[in-house]
Amino acid sequence: MKLTALLIAIEVGGTVAFAMSGLIEAMRKRMDVVGVFSVAFVSAFGGGTVRDLLLDRRPLFWVEHEAYLWLVLAMVVTAPWWLKLALRDTGTRLMEWADAFGLGLFAISGTGIAVAAGMSPGVSVLMGATTAIVGGVARDVLCNEVPKVYQDHRPYALCAVAGSVAFLGLGALGLGSELASLAGIAVATGSRLLAIAFDWQLPGWRLPQK
Repeated sequence: MKLTALLIAIEVGGTVAFAMSGLIEAMRKRMDVVGVFSVAFVSAFGGGTVRDLLLDRRPLFWVEHEAYLWLVLAMVVTAPWWLKLALRDTGTRLMEWADAFGLGLFAISGTGIAVAAGMSPGVSVLMGATTAIVGGVARDVLCNEVPKVYQDHRPYALCAVAGSVAFLGLGALGLGSELASLAGIAVATGSRLLAIAFDWQLPGWRLPQK
Protein backbone atom coordinates (compact mmCIF):
# COMPACT_ATOMS: atom_id res chain seq x y z
CA MET A 1 0.00 0.00 0.00
CA LYS A 2 1.64 3.23 -1.17
CA LEU A 3 0.88 6.27 0.98
CA THR A 4 0.49 9.79 -0.33
CA ALA A 5 3.01 12.45 0.59
CA LEU A 6 0.29 14.14 2.67
CA LEU A 7 -0.31 11.06 4.81
CA ILE A 8 3.41 10.58 5.33
CA ALA A 9 3.79 14.23 6.37
CA ILE A 10 0.89 13.92 8.82
CA GLU A 11 2.39 10.72 10.24
CA VAL A 12 5.77 12.42 10.72
CA GLY A 13 4.06 15.32 12.50
CA GLY A 14 2.20 12.94 14.80
CA THR A 15 5.38 11.03 15.55
CA VAL A 16 7.21 14.22 16.52
CA ALA A 17 4.30 15.50 18.64
CA PHE A 18 3.85 12.27 20.60
CA ALA A 19 7.60 11.77 20.98
CA MET A 20 7.75 15.28 22.47
CA SER A 21 4.92 14.49 24.90
CA GLY A 22 6.79 11.36 25.99
CA LEU A 23 10.05 13.27 26.37
CA ILE A 24 8.44 15.92 28.54
CA GLU A 25 6.68 13.43 30.79
CA ALA A 26 9.77 11.22 31.18
CA MET A 27 11.97 14.22 32.02
CA ARG A 28 9.43 15.42 34.58
CA LYS A 29 9.67 11.96 36.16
CA ARG A 30 13.49 12.37 36.34
CA MET A 31 14.19 9.26 34.23
CA ASP A 32 17.64 8.45 32.87
CA VAL A 33 18.42 8.57 29.16
CA VAL A 34 17.28 4.97 28.59
CA GLY A 35 13.98 5.66 30.30
CA VAL A 36 13.47 8.89 28.35
CA PHE A 37 14.15 7.14 25.04
CA SER A 38 11.85 4.23 25.95
CA VAL A 39 8.95 6.52 26.85
CA ALA A 40 9.49 8.69 23.77
CA PHE A 41 9.68 5.58 21.57
CA VAL A 42 6.44 3.96 22.78
CA SER A 43 4.65 7.32 22.75
CA ALA A 44 5.65 7.95 19.14
CA PHE A 45 5.25 4.44 17.74
CA GLY A 46 2.80 2.60 20.00
CA GLY A 47 -0.44 3.62 18.31
CA GLY A 48 0.83 3.18 14.76
CA THR A 49 2.30 -0.22 15.60
CA VAL A 50 -1.02 -1.53 16.95
CA ARG A 51 -2.81 -0.09 13.90
CA ASP A 52 -0.40 -1.80 11.50
CA LEU A 53 -0.75 -5.12 13.33
CA LEU A 54 -4.55 -4.93 13.22
CA LEU A 55 -4.49 -4.04 9.51
CA ASP A 56 -1.90 -6.78 8.83
CA ARG A 57 0.33 -4.10 7.35
CA ARG A 58 3.99 -5.01 6.87
CA PRO A 59 6.56 -3.76 7.45
CA LEU A 60 5.53 -1.69 10.44
CA PHE A 61 5.55 2.03 9.65
CA TRP A 62 8.64 2.81 11.72
CA VAL A 63 10.49 -0.21 10.26
CA GLU A 64 9.64 0.90 6.72
CA HIS A 65 10.73 4.47 7.48
CA GLU A 66 13.84 4.01 9.61
CA ALA A 67 14.38 7.76 9.62
CA TYR A 68 11.62 7.99 12.26
CA LEU A 69 13.86 6.11 14.70
CA TRP A 70 16.76 8.48 14.11
CA LEU A 71 14.44 11.45 14.48
CA VAL A 72 13.26 10.28 17.91
CA LEU A 73 16.83 9.47 18.94
CA ALA A 74 17.95 12.97 17.90
CA MET A 75 15.12 14.49 19.94
CA VAL A 76 16.18 12.51 23.00
CA VAL A 77 19.87 13.42 22.65
CA THR A 78 19.16 17.14 22.24
CA ALA A 79 16.25 17.32 24.71
CA PRO A 80 18.28 18.76 27.64
CA TRP A 81 18.99 21.87 25.58
CA TRP A 82 15.51 22.59 24.22
CA LEU A 83 13.25 21.13 26.91
CA LYS A 84 14.47 22.90 30.02
CA LEU A 85 10.90 24.09 30.65
CA ALA A 86 9.79 20.47 31.00
CA LEU A 87 10.90 20.39 34.65
CA ARG A 88 9.11 23.65 35.51
CA ASP A 89 5.47 24.45 36.06
CA THR A 90 4.82 24.84 32.34
CA GLY A 91 5.88 21.25 31.68
CA THR A 92 2.39 19.84 32.17
CA ARG A 93 0.87 22.33 29.77
CA LEU A 94 3.56 21.69 27.15
CA MET A 95 2.93 17.96 27.41
CA GLU A 96 -0.84 18.46 27.05
CA TRP A 97 -0.39 20.67 23.97
CA ALA A 98 2.00 18.22 22.33
CA ASP A 99 -0.36 15.37 23.19
CA ALA A 100 -3.34 17.23 21.70
CA PHE A 101 -1.52 17.93 18.44
CA GLY A 102 -0.32 14.33 18.26
CA LEU A 103 -3.89 13.17 18.88
CA GLY A 104 -5.22 15.11 15.91
CA LEU A 105 -2.39 14.22 13.56
CA PHE A 106 -2.43 10.50 14.35
CA ALA A 107 -6.24 10.29 14.25
CA ILE A 108 -6.23 11.47 10.64
CA SER A 109 -3.11 9.47 9.75
CA GLY A 110 -4.62 6.25 11.09
CA THR A 111 -7.98 6.89 9.42
CA GLY A 112 -6.37 7.71 6.08
CA ILE A 113 -4.16 4.61 6.16
CA ALA A 114 -7.15 2.41 6.95
CA VAL A 115 -9.13 3.95 4.06
CA ALA A 116 -6.15 3.37 1.74
CA ALA A 117 -6.15 -0.28 2.89
CA GLY A 118 -9.79 -0.63 1.81
CA MET A 119 -11.40 -0.62 5.26
CA SER A 120 -15.00 0.47 5.88
CA PRO A 121 -15.71 3.92 7.39
CA GLY A 122 -16.44 2.41 10.82
CA VAL A 123 -13.23 0.41 10.93
CA SER A 124 -11.29 3.40 9.59
CA VAL A 125 -12.55 5.60 12.44
CA LEU A 126 -11.56 2.92 14.97
CA MET A 127 -8.10 2.67 13.41
CA GLY A 128 -7.76 6.44 13.65
CA ALA A 129 -8.74 6.41 17.31
CA THR A 130 -6.39 3.49 18.02
CA THR A 131 -3.46 5.25 16.35
CA ALA A 132 -4.18 8.42 18.32
CA ILE A 133 -4.73 6.85 21.74
CA VAL A 134 -2.43 3.86 22.28
CA GLY A 135 0.84 5.82 22.34
CA GLY A 136 -0.44 8.10 25.11
CA VAL A 137 -1.74 5.12 27.10
CA ALA A 138 1.65 3.39 26.87
CA ARG A 139 3.42 6.61 27.87
CA ASP A 140 1.29 7.04 30.99
CA VAL A 141 1.69 3.39 32.00
CA LEU A 142 5.49 3.58 31.71
CA CYS A 143 5.41 6.78 33.77
CA ASN A 144 3.40 4.99 36.48
CA GLU A 145 0.25 7.02 35.84
CA VAL A 146 -3.33 5.94 35.22
CA PRO A 147 -3.78 6.71 31.49
CA LYS A 148 -5.43 10.10 31.05
CA VAL A 149 -7.81 8.71 28.45
CA TYR A 150 -9.41 6.58 31.19
CA GLN A 151 -9.48 8.75 34.28
CA ASP A 152 -9.46 12.53 33.85
CA HIS A 153 -13.03 12.65 32.41
CA ARG A 154 -12.10 15.30 29.83
CA PRO A 155 -12.89 14.14 26.27
CA TYR A 156 -9.89 12.46 24.65
CA ALA A 157 -10.88 9.41 22.62
CA LEU A 158 -14.06 11.22 21.55
CA CYS A 159 -11.95 14.04 20.14
CA ALA A 160 -10.04 11.57 17.96
CA VAL A 161 -13.30 9.99 16.81
CA ALA A 162 -14.79 13.41 16.02
CA GLY A 163 -11.76 14.37 13.95
CA SER A 164 -11.83 11.08 12.03
CA VAL A 165 -15.57 11.39 11.33
CA ALA A 166 -15.08 14.99 10.14
CA PHE A 167 -12.25 13.87 7.84
CA LEU A 168 -14.32 11.06 6.30
CA GLY A 169 -17.49 13.15 6.09
CA LEU A 170 -15.84 16.06 4.35
CA GLY A 171 -14.06 13.69 2.00
CA ALA A 172 -17.38 12.05 1.12
CA LEU A 173 -18.81 15.49 0.36
CA GLY A 174 -16.10 16.02 -2.23
CA LEU A 175 -13.70 18.23 -0.31
CA GLY A 176 -10.09 17.66 -1.34
CA SER A 177 -7.98 15.31 0.77
CA GLU A 178 -5.71 18.15 1.91
CA LEU A 179 -8.56 20.32 3.19
CA ALA A 180 -10.41 17.34 4.68
CA SER A 181 -7.24 16.28 6.51
CA LEU A 182 -6.59 19.78 7.87
CA ALA A 183 -10.22 20.07 8.99
CA GLY A 184 -10.10 16.67 10.71
CA ILE A 185 -6.88 17.57 12.52
CA ALA A 186 -8.38 20.89 13.58
CA VAL A 187 -11.52 19.19 14.94
CA ALA A 188 -9.59 16.56 16.93
CA THR A 189 -6.86 18.83 18.27
CA GLY A 190 -9.12 21.84 18.73
CA SER A 191 -11.77 19.94 20.66
CA ARG A 192 -9.12 18.43 22.94
CA LEU A 193 -7.55 21.82 23.66
CA LEU A 194 -10.99 23.30 24.33
CA ALA A 195 -11.79 20.43 26.69
CA ILE A 196 -8.59 21.19 28.61
CA ALA A 197 -9.12 24.96 28.61
CA PHE A 198 -12.75 24.84 29.75
CA ASP A 199 -12.49 21.63 31.79
CA TRP A 200 -15.26 19.87 29.90
CA GLN A 201 -16.16 16.66 31.73
CA LEU A 202 -17.63 13.38 30.59
CA PRO A 203 -20.04 11.76 33.06
CA GLY A 204 -18.52 9.00 35.16
CA TRP A 205 -20.03 5.61 35.88
CA ARG A 206 -21.10 5.31 39.51
CA LEU A 207 -22.24 2.23 41.38
CA PRO A 208 -25.70 2.56 42.91
CA GLN A 209 -25.72 3.33 46.59
CA LYS A 210 -26.81 0.48 48.85
